[in-house]
Amino acid sequence: MVVVFLCYIASQVICTSQIGCSVLLPKSAMAKSSTCSSSAKLKWTMALLVVLVSMIRVHGQPGFVSIDCGFANSNAYNDSSTGIQFDPDAGFEGGLSHKISAEFMADSDEHQKTLRSFPDGSRNCYTLPSTTGKKYLVRATFTYGNYDGLNKSQDGSLFLFGLHIGVNFWDAVNFTNWGVPIWKEVLTVAPSNNISVCLINFGSGTPFISTLELRPLQDMMYPFVNTSVSISYFSRKRFGNVTGFITRYPSDPYDRFWERFLYQDPPWISLDTSNTVRRLPGDNAFQVPEDIMRKASTLEANYSFMYVNVGVGPNLDAKNLQLLPIFHFAEINNSNPNRRFDIYSTNELLFDDFSPARFQVDSMQENGRFLHNPEASFLLNKTRRSRLPPLINAFELYSLVRMDNFTTDSDDVNYMKEVKKHYNLARINWNGDPCSPREYSWEGLTCDYSKSNQNPTIVRVDLSKSGLQGALAISFLNMVSLENLDLSHNNLTGTIPDYPLKSLKVLDLSNNQLDGPIPNSILQRSQAGLLDLRLQGNPVCSKVKDTYCSNKKNTTQTLLIAVIVPVVLVSFLVVMFILWKLCWKGKSGDREDYAMYEEETPLHIDIRRFTYAELKLITNDFQTIVGKGGFGTVYHGILETGDEVAVKVLMETSIAESTDFLPEVQTLSKVHHKNLVTLVGYCQNKKCLALVYDFMPRGNLQQLLKGGDDYSLNWEQRLHIALDSIPRRPRPPAMGGSSTRRRAAAPPPSPPPPRNGARTVRLGEHYSIQPEQAPALCFFS
Repeated sequence: MVVVFLCYIASQVICTSQIGCSVLLPKSAMAKSSTCSSSAKLKWTMALLVVLVSMIRVHGQPGFVSIDCGFANSNAYNDSSTGIQFDPDAGFEGGLSHKISAEFMADSDEHQKTLRSFPDGSRNCYTLPSTTGKKYLVRATFTYGNYDGLNKSQDGSLFLFGLHIGVNFWDAVNFTNWGVPIWKEVLTVAPSNNISVCLINFGSGTPFISTLELRPLQDMMYPFVNTSVSISYFSRKRFGNVTGFITRYPSDPYDRFWERFLYQDPPWISLDTSNTVRRLPGDNAFQVPEDIMRKASTLEANYSFMYVNVGVGPNLDAKNLQLLPIFHFAEINNSNPNRRFDIYSTNELLFDDFSPARFQVDSMQENGRFLHNPEASFLLNKTRRSRLPPLINAFELYSLVRMDNFTTDSDDVNYMKEVKKHYNLARINWNGDPCSPREYSWEGLTCDYSKSNQNPTIVRVDLSKSGLQGALAISFLNMVSLENLDLSHNNLTGTIPDYPLKSLKVLDLSNNQLDGPIPNSILQRSQAGLLDLRLQGNPVCSKVKDTYCSNKKNTTQTLLIAVIVPVVLVSFLVVMFILWKLCWKGKSGDREDYAMYEEETPLHIDIRRFTYAELKLITNDFQTIVGKGGFGTVYHGILETGDEVAVKVLMETSIAESTDFLPEVQTLSKVHHKNLVTLVGYCQNKKCLALVYDFMPRGNLQQLLKGGDDYSLNWEQRLHIALDSIPRRPRPPAMGGSSTRRRAAAPPPSPPPPRNGARTVRLGEHYSIQPEQAPALCFFS
């Protein structure tokens, strides 16, 4: 989780990691004067010119989109610290506008004072204009500010919702016991002429958003970002002696947020230069601002290495986390230094014997390779030939966002948007992509996903009894893949358009107010048996007597149906009776009964969801009981992989009272520890709730301490357990706040380079290090 701090600098300046720094003027300077001297006029004129220049500069950035969500005023405004123009989202459909609580107003910039919440619907999306195939930085910020008066971020309950970039999962926003603002960034390629950012309701708190920003990037930047791979911001730091907490536009023309490294005290040494720090011709992959590369941090000469640690937040699966680090170096020491060091990811050597070039940018990354680094830890280690310790100017870290889901065919999307606008439809879930992801497809649509490597298409639209009024929208008839269109029982008027049908096989316009002649093109398809046309209940049928204007079928069809249907029905009943006699009546009924109660909407977590039928299979029809408790009964099971599991089933009489089941599953799925049993999956059935854990054949700790016939602990093992349960002395103090917040730590004891053989012992979440000490650079997320 990327965390946002409010840090106070001096008495008149306030910084946030979302909005940079803005100077707060004394009240006396803001008071209006009753007279205006010529000198005052000159000052105001100069100030106005500065503002105008700033506005021209901002508007000269093509493609910048900045939305102040929930802002009620219809007029745009310029941000006081950057001059960037923010537009209101007043025209957005859905959601509720709010202001943060008065107690937070004074410490918030203008675009953090309002927000839009989405209590209704499982998915609500903003659509930003873009150019197909172009790279963009998308940033969303979230300032809770107790807008609802419920103090949800501090009451201990799970407060979590999700983000989608287009039709793919981007990140989770976790405000559980967290009261300060949060920002999220993703670098992505626009799949069409717009980019969607969607808020996903997990059922663990109402989603909301404060601002949404779109920043175009050059095509050659971040070359590993493509249509199938996006990257999510994890950390972006600049080093050296920097005054502002955040460096952004206009210092960075792409408005990236660069957080400053907070420590300059010994043993840290800040370096800076006024010389030009250049990029090699053609080196445009990252375009770090020169002002950032002119500053760096290093260590006193008697130190040999530094760690870069970015803590993994509680809502991330560290085990499966894939990270892409980018190191930016430039030697800015005016002397002729001998500085060489190795760069490690955990224990993997990434770059050996690296020496930064003098006054030249070196951006080091492994050709877009994502690393498995659960601890998000990187080591810069001085080599034997080096006289000076490592140096670093800037650092970026991103996590992988897979763009596996395909968006709906762009033509179908545009036609459905035209239909939505034509009939002024305001359905709650008609938001975002019509077909993708499947669990959020629009109500009334049936999509074709059969072509796995192609965009899904819309094959059926059912808008019967939807209160449609006016003429039949041509957009329906333009849809190439549409096979079935049901607009019955509405109030459509006018004539049926004479329009060539693409692939339509069923056109149900019954019970409307359509009049006028039926187009020949439609009649010919109907008479040829290519189109099932249904027009009964329309004025047009008062002048026409044909099968499409009547519920009656022709005599042949009626006779065939009268004969075939009873025969098929009797045959079916006979077969079912035989099967019932041959099979277990109770088990068949039980399986059928439970299958119909499977929940349709899955939880958005990275563990397996089991059906009730699968639980019966892996437990051999719940044959072996291994434990009982207040929750229910625990059964032994074997997965298809051969792994043993314990299936804990909630008693049916307690299901109605189990309101904490789903939030607990979401929480347990994100907790990973060597001393905790892994949650493998869950079952979400209206008649059966269950948790599936790894099976522990030796029992729990209590059973092992008690001892038994098969296995017991010796005294040495018992002593280790007792010592491990004693709270350890924490690391040396770092920036204020809990360990889940991002912070930069003062130099703690750190392990020596991996290759010198020194022993490192893990104690819980702390380390006991022997024998050498060195400063570490730690960022906790």
